[in-house]
Amino acid sequence: MLYILKIKGTSKIPDFVQIRDSNMTLIAYFRLSQINKGLEKSNLIEYKNEITDILQKMPYGKIYKYLRKK
Repeated sequence: MLYILKIKGTSKIPDFVQIRDSNMTLIAYFRLSQINKGLEKSNLIEYKNEITDILQKMPYGKIYKYLRKK
């Protein structure tokens, strides 16, 4: 299980994404404009399509619980 957080930036700080595991340990942190690069660095590229779709639909400031399909 992963928790996905989409955070709205400010004028100086860009929008970003946090992905945390079931213990809320941070496993990925990247700018919203660089989804592919962030997922690749975090070894989550196999979930790229699902996570990208979630990020496009979810509002800022919310936590989304994502159950990985094996």
